[in-house]
Amino acid sequence: MQIRRMLRAVALWWWLGAIPVIVVLAHLTLTYRSPAPAYQVVLRFTTGGMPAASLSPDYDRYYAWLSSEYVANGLADLAMTGTFADKVAQRLAQDGLAVSASAIHGAIVTDNAQSILVVYLTWPDANQASVIAGVIGETLVALGPSYYPQMDGLGAVAQLADPPAPVAVAPGLRTQLLGPAVRILVGASFGAALIYAASVLDPTVREPNDLAEAGMRVVGELPTYRTDRPRSPASQAKRPGRF
Repeated sequence: MQIRRMLRAVALWWWLGAIPVIVVLAHLTLTYRSPAPAYQVVLRFTTGGMPAASLSPDYDRYYAWLSSEYVANGLADLAMTGTFADKVAQRLAQDGLAVSASAIHGAIVTDNAQSILVVYLTWPDANQASVIAGVIGETLVALGPSYYPQMDGLGAVAQLADPPAPVAVAPGLRTQLLGPAVRILVGASFGAALIYAASVLDPTVREPNDLAEAGMRVVGELPTYRTDRPRSPASQAKRPGRF
């Protein structure tokens, strides 16, 4: 019964629920602007170092390559920490660029492939992206070994393989549609609330069940006849009317 009442309310007051959606769509049409492109800087580092001779050159060379992979993996995890973002923010502040550590932390993504460490920085300003990426590279090279005592004595742990260069990245489809979708959803929710309020406040009695739910007893129904066309005697049966 509740579903039937809901469907009846939608059929009666659909236009009331459509008003907020239409207003939101009109506002989006007039004011929507595509999100500005972000800029991404890719930092690639070669990692590793030659450990002290122990067994033989062949074994040492193998373990040197193996350790370089562990170094790339460890530095990739380090660059994703809040502590590293704090160090980068402090260095940027010394250079006159005030950027919050939380913003830097959220803008960094890392990866590593064997002995190559890759750091991705996504930032809305191209000039700032270049500066921040440079400080990230310097901080990672300078402070990385201090976080891992096992890297002591390896020599050069990480070296920047190519200079950072910002590249414009178009906003994804999700970024472009998320804002309008949320607004339309809010408008549709407000429209549904209007339909519900209209159905609750509507004083019109449309079905006998409305009287029963109001605590009144239905004792009978008035019959109605169709008068728009002649009827045969067989179709003279009475049909109950609706309130």
